Formats: sequence, structure tokens, C-alpha cells
Amino acid sequence: MGENVQGTFVSEKISKIRWQFGNFAEAKNFLTGSWDNPVNKITYWTFRTNYDEEPYPVVLSSYSFLGDVTELKFISKDFFVAASSLGSIRLLQIDEDTCTEFKEHMAWEFVHNFKTTDYASCTALSNFEQDIASVGEDGKLNLLTAAEKEPVRIIESADSCSIYCVDFLKHNEVLTGNSRGHMKVWDLRNDRDTPATTFMLSDQVKTAATSITHHPTQRHIVVAGGDDGSLTVWDLRQNTYPMSQLNAHTKAVSEILFHQDRPDNLFTCSVSGELWHWNNAQSSKLKLDSADMHWLNTISSNGKVNVTSLCAAMHKPINSIDINRSMLLFGCDNEAMDSSVSNNATTPGPTVAKSQVQFNPYTMLPYTPRYSELYKKRITLPVFEYRTDFMRLLSQHQCIVLVGETGSGKTTQIPQWCVEYSRSIGSKGVACTQPRRVAAMSVAQRVSEEMDVALGQEVGYSIRFEDCSSPRTVLKYMTDGMLLREGMSDPMLDAYQVILLDEAHERTLATDLLMGVLKEVIKQRPDLKLVIMSATLDAGKFQQYFDNAPLMNVPGRTHPVEIFYTPEPERDYLEAAIRTVIQIQMCEEIPGDLLLFLTGQEEIEEACKRIKREMDNLGPEVGELKCIPLYSTLPPNLQQRIFEPAPPTKTNGAIGRKVVVSTNIAETSLTIDGVVFVIDPGFAKQKVYNPRIRVESLLVSPISKASAQQRAGRAGRTRPGKCFRLYTEKAYKNEMQDNTYPEILRSNLGSVVLQLKKLGIDDLVHFDFMDPPAPETLMRALELLNYLAALDDDGNLTDLGAVMAEFPLDPQLAKMLIASCNHNCSNEILSITAMLSVPQCFVRPNESKKAADDAKMKFAHIDGDHLTLLNVYHSFKQHMDDVQWCYDNYVNYRSLKSGDNVRQQLSRIMDRFVLKRTSTDFNSKDYYINIRKALVNGFFMQVAHLERTGHYLTIKDNQVVQLHPSSCLDHKPEWVIYNEFVLTTKNYIRTVTDIKPDWLLMIAPQYYDLQNFPQCEAKRQLELTQAKLDSKQYQEGF
Repeated sequence: MGENVQGTFVSEKISKIRWQFGNFAEAKNFLTGSWDNPVNKITYWTFRTNYDEEPYPVVLSSYSFLGDVTELKFISKDFFVAASSLGSIRLLQIDEDTCTEFKEHMAWEFVHNFKTTDYASCTALSNFEQDIASVGEDGKLNLLTAAEKEPVRIIESADSCSIYCVDFLKHNEVLTGNSRGHMKVWDLRNDRDTPATTFMLSDQVKTAATSITHHPTQRHIVVAGGDDGSLTVWDLRQNTYPMSQLNAHTKAVSEILFHQDRPDNLFTCSVSGELWHWNNAQSSKLKLDSADMHWLNTISSNGKVNVTSLCAAMHKPINSIDINRSMLLFGCDNEAMDSSVSNNATTPGPTVAKSQVQFNPYTMLPYTPRYSELYKKRITLPVFEYRTDFMRLLSQHQCIVLVGETGSGKTTQIPQWCVEYSRSIGSKGVACTQPRRVAAMSVAQRVSEEMDVALGQEVGYSIRFEDCSSPRTVLKYMTDGMLLREGMSDPMLDAYQVILLDEAHERTLATDLLMGVLKEVIKQRPDLKLVIMSATLDAGKFQQYFDNAPLMNVPGRTHPVEIFYTPEPERDYLEAAIRTVIQIQMCEEIPGDLLLFLTGQEEIEEACKRIKREMDNLGPEVGELKCIPLYSTLPPNLQQRIFEPAPPTKTNGAIGRKVVVSTNIAETSLTIDGVVFVIDPGFAKQKVYNPRIRVESLLVSPISKASAQQRAGRAGRTRPGKCFRLYTEKAYKNEMQDNTYPEILRSNLGSVVLQLKKLGIDDLVHFDFMDPPAPETLMRALELLNYLAALDDDGNLTDLGAVMAEFPLDPQLAKMLIASCNHNCSNEILSITAMLSVPQCFVRPNESKKAADDAKMKFAHIDGDHLTLLNVYHSFKQHMDDVQWCYDNYVNYRSLKSGDNVRQQLSRIMDRFVLKRTSTDFNSKDYYINIRKALVNGFFMQVAHLERTGHYLTIKDNQVVQLHPSSCLDHKPEWVIYNEFVLTTKNYIRTVTDIKPDWLLMIAPQYYDLQNFPQCEAKRQLELTQAKLDSKQYQEGF
């Protein structure tokens, strides 16, 4: 033998390997198919040589595949067929020019059915030129041709048991072998579904035929392998009795291969890891016995068997082999594919593993060490063992309901499997919705690391006012509202193959709306798959809503959690929560981090400051407690701090911990490892809407029992935990609702109706809501949009309404922004709108309230709070976004920076619709007047009038209100518009601006129809104003 060159060059489970058709002696390109891998795929390779003329493999292209690749067969130089374990077959072409992509020419979907719930179906293919035969575990024999979309013939009952192997003997003759050892020859010229010949593989009844092939030149000579490791040879011209039979392998024969140039050489491999070479040069007939048997790696001079073999020592299945003149390739389950090359010997030389490189199918680059590190963690997730079951359900059903406990891994793993499915059948992407911005951003970051790709490329996210994706994105995490917005320009959501609605149990307004829209879309798009994911076990309602969709349950990893209640109700839950955190840090002897649930940003920031101050006062002997806030508007880099490790234990044994102070986002959307102690005050902010007085507010409300259970479960992720509920057990049992009330039943539906109209859904009364909103709420929304001129009197979307729907804003803000172009102040209204769309920018610390109030008054405008926000933004930009300037002036840098980003996004939308960005001369007396008029265009329905009693009364709704204490107004204007109605111990209106009553009558005459106006002091004042307007002189002045 000559010098040998060998190598192991891919780290994945290889199911099939095939040299590309062409010059047999010079073949250097080949295909591999994988199975049981994170991403099953077909990979196209070529061999190149280095400076030492040693061959090394290079990936040219990769094609993701749904299910395991069970067979690959070339039918011409560039065309090949691939079979899936899920019963589908694809005819693919290798692009001859670029060699970097596959083109799909034909897809025979699910030509085989599942025989049981444990096994998939399409197990083998054979071809004669462009005719293809497929067999499966359903016992069917399918005859296909590359020119037809449907099978040209199906022999349904070819066998009552699984058929494992098939071989074309002639153009009209096919041989099959089944799980009971029956070998059947089918004459395809015969219309009857009965075999021409039947014989047994072995005398052993339980022996199954696992592989068959015929001699390259003498096609009547057939070799078959059994699941017991036996090899049997027949001459089909003579009889059905074997010519020879040998128990060659210790386990099932996986593949049999003749050398094309030297057909007296036969190669066989087995699932026991054995690779054998048989030589029959001195025999006129192919006869297998011990004298003709050789190990692949070493052949002694006397032709006897050498009992050592590296291949035999693999102890892993060898699934596939293929050979050209000088190189034999074999694919294994030892996560390696090996090449054995002999420069001038007739027999291939030994196999030596030189290197292992696994290629990323998305980037075509080797995986980084980080990928392997994360993959080891991924396979330990509870959801991972359900991968095959999920892929089977996804391929068989259009809609799936999946219940996975928090921490099961569903949010990160299921979408990645859906990408595999999507890439296996086309080029469309996968969308996974989240109810919260924080979850969409953080999960996208994690999954991009798991897939070893750059965030914003193959994996991205889209949230309001921020799009981190690209044309290369195959998996996009997004807030549910953003997917609705995409539906406005793409009603059938054609960009996606699979859509996942995660955290559906939260029943947000956008999620409920999405479910209704998608229920209609999937009726018109049979190819679209929908996965509804929930963290609670109450999934029956989702199943019923989606026409009895199949349910899949995935358990989480939970440990016992001890629940503690307070003996009496807490008057100040924030104080009680901080006290509990400090006591845990001082008294608990077991290690573990803390998770404290609070209601919003201000409360969280306040708690973090107080906890830090308390810990500083305790001295250095106490273990360090790192306090980390978490809420939706926190920048992504600061959100990631929740995954940082806790401080180390001190030399005196004091335990270091971290405490994450979070909104209810940490209930289910995010999983924080290491949490052992949960502090649950039992409150969260919820939208509340009263349609009769048209008031929507965020109120601090008691949580539901379902939320309380989710919060407690966060303590048992990695070890037994404790949950401290700052309310009584009686309150939990008797006062809390079982489930959170769906948001659609307690929200203003103005934005919802506008979006539905934009989506082309006109019949709102019969729209299939999971929980239909109250008719009064729906009517109020229609009325609002009609007054804003977004809908005409017949309820149809107007041109103005169509543009308003394109802005990710409340209808009032969108109308105000569009109308500002007519008042020559769109630049200023852009800034005000952006500031109203981000969290409060003013900071007022408890320890320096006076200084903060004084700083705020520097920005105050005499006409009100909207113009004060404009002053703040202008000052921020004048100081070049300076962080120190923000600190010195008690304004929140993150809010202002976020507002600046929002302004840029809104500017781009205005440019898209050719809405001019203009400003009135700052020195003009009309500068601020025009801005205030533009504000009225959006908020003329949110007006309050000062009564003689000194209180304000809202117009038409007649609610007694007061200016919010945060207002910069130092006087009480007679007429004001307000941005927000705040329900606390008193009724407040917040963010208010002084206006003139004549603007109301001129800008919104339909709403201010005085003939139908309720009797009140405001009406009398408006009638006086109307009389002035009727004078010609006043009209000319306006």
C-alpha cells in the first residue's frame, strides 16, 4: 500500500453520504445528510489540496432539512433527490455556476404516512435514471418521476409491515425488503399490486432486511443485509435460494456498496461501527466467506483477517459509505465523517481522525467555542427531549398549542426548530411575538448566541421605534403590536412560514387581536404554520378557539417552594418589600438570589436606592447585595445585568447576593437563574377603561392567583426556594381572581379598531375575538375615530385614517402630528409627540425634591406642559446629548435619548408619506400659538373647563378633575387640553396646555355641535365664543 492521507472533518451525526455524479475517477464533490442534530441539513462539499497536496474538505453550500435525511440519490450530475424521516421527498438541483445554493424543482409532500407515533416514514429511495422508488414504514411503495408532481403509482399495501430498503433492478423491476425479512420483486408492467416474486432473507423469522444493492454490471446479482448483521447473495435468474450467506457483522447492516470501477470489491458497514471490505477477484461468482473478507485498514500478505481495526473500535454506528477511485467516505454517529484516501493502492488505507470542524449552516463558517458551550446547556433544557414530537406535530398540523412551564426553554428552542422547518421547505422566515419589549430584545440576543450568528443578521428583533433586523434575518422576535403593523402592509404575512405567539396566556390587547387576525389568515394560507405558546396549563380555551388544535405539554424544572404569608395586610407594601429584602440578606443562611416584584419604573428605582442605602448603613460585615432594576424601557445593555453573577461570599462567610427588582415581566417572559427567594407584594399596573366617561388609566391593582403562582415558581428553578407573599392567605384565597382579566375587556379600543380597518376587516361586530369586548367600548372607539376623521360616517377608513394607522401611536397623537403640517409646526409637534411616547423625563429624588422642582421650573412654559417638554428637548439637543447636563438638571438621560430615537423614527414615516417638516419663525408671535392649535387637532376630545367653584370639569363627560401636582402651570387657565386622566385618590389631568375656546369650534365643529351639547357653564361660554366667530371681522382675524 502507498502513503495514506485521512481526516475527520465534520462534527455532527451523518445519515447519508454521496459522491456527486460525473467522472468517477476524478469525483471530488459530495453531499452529506444529517440526522438527530440541532439543525438537520444537506451539505455540499468539495475536496481541495493544500501545499503538501493533502486533500481537505470545504463546504460549498448547505440546505436546512425538515426531519432526518434518510436518503440521498443523484439522478444526474446536478440533480438529486432527498428523503425525509417525516415522509417527504424533494428534487433539488445544485447550482452549477455558483455551487453555493440548492434550487428546489419538485416536492412530494408526505408521500408516506406515519405508521406509529414513535417512527417516521420515508426510509429509503432508489432510482433508475429519473424514475424514483420510495418505501416507508407505512408499508407503501411509491413510484415517482422527476416530471410529475404526484406519484405515478402508489402500491398502498405493498407490505403489512415497514419496508426498510428498495432497489431498482431494471427500468420496470423493483426489489424491496421489509421488517419481517420478506424480499419482493415488483414487475411494474403488471397493474396488479402483487409482487412477481417473494422470498425470505433468512431462515431466521425475525431477521429484517435493512439494506440491498445489485451488482453494477450483473444486475441479477443482489446482496442484502439484515438487522442481525448477516449478508446474503442471490442470483435472481436462477432461483430464490441464496448463493451464499454469512453472519458478517455483529449488528444491523446499514449500507452495502460495490466499487464502480472494480465491482469485485464490495464494502459493507454496520451500526456496530464495523466497516468491511470484501474482495472476490479470484471467483467467477460473488461468494462471501471468511477467506474473502478483509478489514478496511489492514490486509495481511496471506489474505487472512487481521483482528484489529480502528473502525471497529469506534463503537458508534456507521450509517453510510460511498467511494470513488481513490477515496472512501463514511458517515457515522460518532459525530464525525471520515475520509480514507490511498494515493496508489487498490485498497483504501486506515482512517485517522485529524481534526473536527462543524460548520454553521447560516454563516457557512466554523462554529465558535461559545456555540458548543451553549449547546451543552441547551440539550439539558426540558423542552429539548420533545424536539422530535414537536417537529412531527408541526409537519402534520397547521396550528399547535404548546404549554411549557417557565424555564422549560420553549421561547428560545421552539423558534429555532421552526427555522429548521421553514428552511427545509423554502426561504420564508419565522416570527416569534412577545408581549414585552424587554423579552423580545433579550431573547433575540440569547438566541443569536445559541445560533452563533450576529444579532440583527440571521436573528433580529423589532419593537416600537426600533428595528434590529436585516434582509438576512430568518428568525425575528417582536412585540405582538409590531407583527400587527407588518400585517398592514402584508395582510397575508407572506414573509413568514411560521408564526409563534409566545406568552399567549397574558392575553394582551395586541395578542388577542393577533389571534383573531391569524385565525383568518391561516384559512387563506394553508402553508402558514401557527404555534400558540403559553406558560399556564389552562390551554383548553386556546385549543377550542383554534378548532381543536393539538396540545403539546412540556414540563419545566421545578423544585419545592415554601410559601409565606403576612398575618395582617401591609399598609405600605413598598416599605414591607424593602424590609423583607434586607431581612433575607441578613438572616438566610442558604445561598441564592432574590427577585422582588414591583409595579413600575419609578417604584423600582426608588426601591433600589433605598435598598442600597439600607445596606450601606449595615456595615462591611454583611454580605454584599447587588441591586438590579428591570423594566421595559431600560436600555438593552442594562437589562442584561440581570444575568450577571452574584457578588462572592466574603471571607467571614457573609453570602453575596443580587436582588432583581422587576415589573411582572419576570413572571414568565424572562427566566433568571439562581433565584431562590421571591418577594411578592401582590400588585401590578393594569389598564382600566371606563367607556362611559372615556377614561383609560394605568392603575395599581391586585394580581390574580395565576400570576401569584407564576411568581412563586420563579423561586424553584434551580433548587428549593421560598416565596414571601406580602398579603394574607385569606386575601389570596378569597379576594384574588383566578386569572388576569383579558386586556381587550378593559382597554380603549381606538387603536385596535383603526388597525383592524387598516387590515381590511370592516365587520367588527362579527370579528372572531376570543373574548368579544363590550358593545359600548366598541362604539366609543368608532365614535372617537369618526370625530378624528379617521373613519367616515359609514365607518369606512378615510385617506387620513389610512395614514394615521401607519404611525405606531395612539390615534390622537397620529392625528395631531399629521395636522401639524397645516399649522407650520410639524418639527415641534414631532418633538412633543416623541416626548409623550417615552417615560417621564423629569427626575425628583426624595432627598432633593426642592432642587429638582427648581430645575424643572427653568424649562417651564407659561402656556403649559406640552411646551415645557419641547423646551426640555431643545435644551437637551443644544447641549449635545450631554449626560452630565441631564444629571445637573434633574432630567432622565435615557428618556431623552429614547425620545430622540422615537423622533427620528416618526420623521422617517412622515417622509414616506411626504408630510412636510416645517417650523414657524421662532420670533413670530404665532410660533407657540400654532403649536397649541396643532395640539387641539388631536386632543379636542380631552378638554376641561374651569368652573366657578375653582375645579375643572371635563367637556361632555362632566368629570370633576384637578390639575396634576406635576404640572408646570402656575395659574388656572379657563380652557385646557390634557394628555392623560389619572385615577388616584382624586381625579387628576396630567400634561395640560392652555388653549382658546374658539380653536375648539373652528378645528372640531362636528364634535362641538352646540345644538346637541349638554347644558353646562362650558356650553354657555362656547355659545358666546360662537357669536364672536360669526362676525366677519373675527373670521378674517383667524
